[in-house]
Amino acid sequence: MSSPQYAEKALASSSSSITQPHRGTEEAVTLNVDPNTLTVADLYDKEKFDLETMDNKLVFQLLQCGPEGLTQAEAEARILKFGPNRLPEKKINPILQFLSFMWNPLSWVMEAAAIVAIGLSNGQGEAPDWQDFVGIVLLLLGNSCIGYYEERGAGKAVEALMAALAPQCTVKRDGKWETMEAANLVPGDIISIGIGDVVPADSRMVVANNIKIDQAALTGESLPVGKDIGDEVFSGSTVKQGEAEAMVIGTGLNTFFGRAASLVAGANEGMGHLQQVLAKIGNFCIFSIAIFLVAEIFVMYPGFKYRYRRGMNNLLVLLIGGIPIAMPTVLSVTLAIGAKQLAEHKAIVTRISAIEELAGVTILCSDKTGTLTLNELTIKIDSIKQYSDVSTEDILLFSAYASRVENQDAIDKSVVESLHDIALARQGIEVLDFVPFNPVDKRTQVTYRRLSDNTVHRASKGMSQIIQELCTRDMTPEVESQLAADVDMFAQRGLRALAVAEESVPSGTVDGEGTGFRLIGLLPIFDPPRHDTKETIERAIDLGVHVKMITGDQLAIAKETGRDLGMGDTMYKASILNKPDELAGIADSVDELVLRADGFAGVYPEHKYEIVERLQNLGHMVAMTGDGVNDAPALAKANVGVAVADASDAARSAADIVLTEAGLSTIIEAFIHSRIIFQRMRNYAIYTCSVTIRVVTTFSILVFAFKFDFPPFLVLILAIINDGTMMTISTDLVKPSRHPNSWNLKEIFSYAIVYGSYLTLSTLVFFVVIDKTNFFQRHGCKAFTNHNDFSLHSVIYLQVSILSQGLIFVTRSQGFFFTERPSTFLMLAFVIAQFVATIITVYANWGFTHITGAGWHWAGAVWIWDIVWFIPLDFVKFGMAGVIERFAVARSPPTPGEPVTHEQVELARQRTRMSMDAAQSVNRISTIPSRGASYYAPNLHDHVSSRRNFGSRVKQMITKSGKNLTMDGNELRRLQSTQAQAASRVLGGNST
Repeated sequence: MSSPQYAEKALASSSSSITQPHRGTEEAVTLNVDPNTLTVADLYDKEKFDLETMDNKLVFQLLQCGPEGLTQAEAEARILKFGPNRLPEKKINPILQFLSFMWNPLSWVMEAAAIVAIGLSNGQGEAPDWQDFVGIVLLLLGNSCIGYYEERGAGKAVEALMAALAPQCTVKRDGKWETMEAANLVPGDIISIGIGDVVPADSRMVVANNIKIDQAALTGESLPVGKDIGDEVFSGSTVKQGEAEAMVIGTGLNTFFGRAASLVAGANEGMGHLQQVLAKIGNFCIFSIAIFLVAEIFVMYPGFKYRYRRGMNNLLVLLIGGIPIAMPTVLSVTLAIGAKQLAEHKAIVTRISAIEELAGVTILCSDKTGTLTLNELTIKIDSIKQYSDVSTEDILLFSAYASRVENQDAIDKSVVESLHDIALARQGIEVLDFVPFNPVDKRTQVTYRRLSDNTVHRASKGMSQIIQELCTRDMTPEVESQLAADVDMFAQRGLRALAVAEESVPSGTVDGEGTGFRLIGLLPIFDPPRHDTKETIERAIDLGVHVKMITGDQLAIAKETGRDLGMGDTMYKASILNKPDELAGIADSVDELVLRADGFAGVYPEHKYEIVERLQNLGHMVAMTGDGVNDAPALAKANVGVAVADASDAARSAADIVLTEAGLSTIIEAFIHSRIIFQRMRNYAIYTCSVTIRVVTTFSILVFAFKFDFPPFLVLILAIINDGTMMTISTDLVKPSRHPNSWNLKEIFSYAIVYGSYLTLSTLVFFVVIDKTNFFQRHGCKAFTNHNDFSLHSVIYLQVSILSQGLIFVTRSQGFFFTERPSTFLMLAFVIAQFVATIITVYANWGFTHITGAGWHWAGAVWIWDIVWFIPLDFVKFGMAGVIERFAVARSPPTPGEPVTHEQVELARQRTRMSMDAAQSVNRISTIPSRGASYYAPNLHDHVSSRRNFGSRVKQMITKSGKNLTMDGNELRRLQSTQAQAASRVLGGNST
C-alpha cells in the first residue's frame, strides 16, 4: 500500500489523495480522487498510485469497476483511452514502401542515366534519347512493382498466421462471461483464469481457489507459486492449478514488458546484415563502372576526338548495362518468397533478413524446459525402486490412488498419466477420504474401499523423508539405507524422488487405526525430452550446427537430459563464468570453457546474454531458442532468436523467428530452407557482379580497340530481359549446403572478376574473328561493311545475351551444371528471353537504335559459338573453388568441443573486429556503416512484421564511444519482479 508521503505527493500534484488506516486500526481505506479526470500517465505513476500493492477496494474505486466487470460501452470507451492490450505496431506506408525500391545507390545510377538520356544526350541536330529514357523509367517501375507485390504478399500471409496465434481470454462483460481476443482487454475488466490458461494482462486476484501460477517465463522459478486474493499476477504467466477471477490493472505498454519496451521506444532500428552485403556489392559494381567511365571519357574525347553525342551514347551503355538495377528487388523477392515457404513449414519470420543469418548459424543455444523437453513432469518407469513384494505396476497404482484425478497439480498429473489407462486411478475403489498435498505435511493421502473385497486401505505419497518417518512396518535399517542411497542416486541424475507407502485399515472405517504404513516404492520424476528432440539434435549436428543447452535448471538435471539426448554431459554451473579462478584443470580461459561446454545450468538472463556474446566474439553465428521472458535478452542478442511454440509474448517480441509447432524439429527445416534461400541469393550475387564486369569491360575494350559504338537501347533491352529472367531465381531448385553459410564477399568478387573476364574474352575473340578473318563468311554468314554495321550490333547483342544469361546455370550448381535441375520457371524464363533476343537479332530493323536484322545464319553461328564457350565455364568454376578452398581453412572460427588456444581466441576477436560480417553478427548494427548501406534498408525492411525487436533496440542505444545505456531511476522502480532486476543488471548502466 502506498505510504502517506506518496499520498501527499499525489494530493499535491493531481488533487488526489489516499487515506489509509494507521497500523493496528481497522478504519476503512478511502480514495479522494476524480477518476474521470485522471490521466493514464498519472494512473501508472507509482509515486501516486501503486496498483500492484494498493488494497483491492481502492483499485476498484480508482478504476471505477467492480466484481461484476464492465459493460461493453465502458470497455469501448476505455480502449480508446488506454489502447489495445498489445505493444504498438509500426505501420508502413504502402506508397513509401513502393518508392523505397527506387531509393538506393543502384537506382540512383539508373535514374542518373535516365536524366542523361533525356537531358544530356542531345545536340548535333539529334533529338533527346527519349526511347532510352522511357525504357529506363519502365525498368525502374517494373522492379519496384515486382518487389512491392511480393513483399506485401509475404507480409500479409505472415500477418495472418500471427493473427491466428493471438491469445484468447475469458472476460465478464455486461454481467456475462464471454471469450474474446486478449488484445481487447482494458483496465477494470474482470477475467477468469483456470488450469492451462496464460494470464493475458497484469491483474490483481479477486477470487482465488487454490490457484498456483507458473512464473518460470518471468523469473525462471521451476515450481508454481501460490496466489491469494489481492496478489498480482503478471501477463505471460501460466495457471498450473486451481481457478481464479482477477481484475485487469495494466494492459499493453503498462504491463511489465510494455514498460521495459518503452524505455527504448526512441531507438533506431539500425542496418541489417544483408543490407550491408548489398551495399558492398553495389559499391563494387559502381566502382567498376566508374573506372571504365572515366577511362572512356579520356579515351573518347581527348584521344579519339569523339563528337559529344556519340560519346554520351557509349557512356550510357556502361551506366545502363553495368548497374544490377534488379539486385535489391531480386534479393528482396527471394527473401519474401522464402518467408512464405518457411511459414508453410511452421516457422514465422518476424525479421525477414534473419533468414539469411539463420543460414550461417554455427551454434544453436537452446533452453531446456519447454524447448528440449516437454515441460511436463513424468515418471521414469524403468527406474522405479521397489522395497517390498509389490510390483512396479501396483506401486504406480497405489500412487495414483493417492493423487487427484481432477484439478490436478503437476505431480498428481504425472502419476496418473503414468498408468497405461488413467481410468485405473479410480477403477474398482471408492474414495472415502482424500488429504491433498500441503506445505506442512508434504504428502498426499487417500483412504479408500476396495470394491472387490469391501476392505479399506490407505495410500500415501510424498517426500522421501516424510514417508520414511510415516512408515512403521517393515522399515529395517537396511531399507532405510537403501532408500537414502536411491534418493542420492536420483539426485545425482537430476531426478526428483517421490516415495509411496500403503497400509490396511482392519476396522473398515475412515478414521480407523491402520496396520502401519509400509514403504513400497520410490518414483523418479523428471521432465522428459520431446520425442523428436534427439533426432533433431542429430540432424543439427549433421548440418554443421553445434547444440548447447542453456538452462536455469539444476546441473544434475541438465546433465541427465544431455545424456538422454546424446548432447553430452560436459556441463557446468553458469556461476563459473564469473569465477575465472575456478577454471583450473577445466579450461585455460572462459572463452575456451564456453566453446567446449555442452551446456550450462543455473543460468540467469545475464549469463545467457554473456554466453551468446562470447560465442559471437569467437566468430560464430549464434541462434538462441527459448519460450519465456527470461530468454528475451539472449533471444535479442543472438544473431537469430527463435521463439518456440507457445512462447510468451515477450519471447516472441524479442525473437526473429516464431515456431508454431512444438519441438525443435521445425528449426531444422528452417535451417535447411534458409540455406536454400541463401544459395539462391549467393548464386545471383555472383551472377550479377560477373555481368557487371562483363558489360563494362567488353564494351569499353571494344571502344578502345575498334571504336565500336554499341547502341544503349540494346543494352536496355538486355537489362530488361535479364532482370525478368533473374526474378525466377527466387524459386529456383538448389541444394542446401551441408555446412553453415556466410557472405564471403572476396570470394564473390573473385568469382565475378574471373567469370566476367572469361565472358569478355569470348566476345573479344568473337569480334576479332569476325573482323580479321572470313571464317563465318565461309559458312554462309554475310559480311559486315564496318565496325559499326547495324547488323553487327545485332550479332554482338545476341552473343552477349546468350552467354551472359547462361552463366546463371553455372553459378547455381555446385557440380557440373547439368547435374542439378533448375526450376521450371527459371528454365522457361531463359528459353523465352533468348528466343526474344534471337528474334530481335534476326528480324529487328530499328533505325532509331542502329540495329538491323542479321538473319538466321548469324543467329545459328552465335548460338554455336556461345555453346562452345559455355562448356569450359564449369572447369573455370572448379578451378576457382580449389584456389579459394586453400584459403578457407584459416578463416573458420574455432570448433566447438575442441581446445582453444590463446592465439585462436585473439585471431577470432581480431576477425570479429575487422570483418563486416562478424561485426554485424555481434551487434546487428554497424559501428562503421558502409557508405550507402542504409539506402538498401527500405528494400529489405522487415515488412513481414512490424514488431519492434526490444533487445536489439536496447543494444542499439549503446553509443559508438562505448557508453552503456542508462535507465531513469523512476522507471527502474516500475520493474518490480525478479526478472526485471535481472534485466536491469544486463541492460542498465551498471551492467558488466
